[in-house]
Amino acid sequence: MAHSNGKYTDFEGLRERAVALRRAGLSRRQIRDRLRVDNNDILNRLLEGEPPPAWTKRPNAKDDLREKARELRLKGWTYDQIQVELGCSKSSISLWVRDLPRPERRDPTEQAKLAARKRWEHELAVRDERRRQTKETAAAEIGELSDRDLFLTGVALYWAEGTKDKPHARRERIVFVNSDPNMIRLFLAWLALLEVRREHITYHLMIHESADVEAAEQYWADVVQAERGTFGKTTLKRHNPKTVRKNTGGDYHGCLVVTVRQSAELYRRVEGWWYGIVGAATASDLRIRT
Repeated sequence: MAHSNGKYTDFEGLRERAVALRRAGLSRRQIRDRLRVDNNDILNRLLEGEPPPAWTKRPNAKDDLREKARELRLKGWTYDQIQVELGCSKSSISLWVRDLPRPERRDPTEQAKLAARKRWEHELAVRDERRRQTKETAAAEIGELSDRDLFLTGVALYWAEGTKDKPHARRERIVFVNSDPNMIRLFLAWLALLEVRREHITYHLMIHESADVEAAEQYWADVVQAERGTFGKTTLKRHNPKTVRKNTGGDYHGCLVVTVRQSAELYRRVEGWWYGIVGAATASDLRIRT
């Protein structure tokens, strides 16, 4: 046991007690006070080989960085590459990975290419973040949309994307074709503002023959909130083997055709509204087609 005069006898018995306390979760200070061992060298010998309890370990904010640095080093990364990737000092990296084997020396040209690629990847990430922030800021600038805002937007949208009447081919009917679901939603919101009844609106799909037609029909039915069975017959586009198609994959849903039945009068009003907008914006003396 430990005596107050600093002398220690029965070392093995004292060690058994120290180990038992350590395994019970006591800290060095608690064991020292419990056994009245004031000599650090003796305490170290008593606890030799016994790991400290988890609660006594201080959390280290760099633990994750250390593990990542070791992982990259094992992949053959240099100190410079790890520093660029993790943003920590070379001295820390050296301390963390010094027990690992050194990577094979790379050709200087290859190193330069890797460094250039890393810089370019970083630049692309910065550009993507700027692009995202710009779009979010612009979207927030719109705020609430008044009925007049939606009315004018819908007129311009239709005249840009909808079918038009020609003197040589009369098509005085509202027909809107698009592959963008948000354009379709906006167009339907505009029709609702104009009090066009839903039963006067018909839909049918135009899509490439190699696509999943049933899935596309269900996709558009969900977009317009209508039963798939109410859709008209789907128009299939035949494949041209000389053409390399880019509109493929899971995001390809074809185009939705939205038609308003008995809409000749509405079409004439839309054309008049459009020329009214242009005239008001440009003070032009426009001739409305007849």
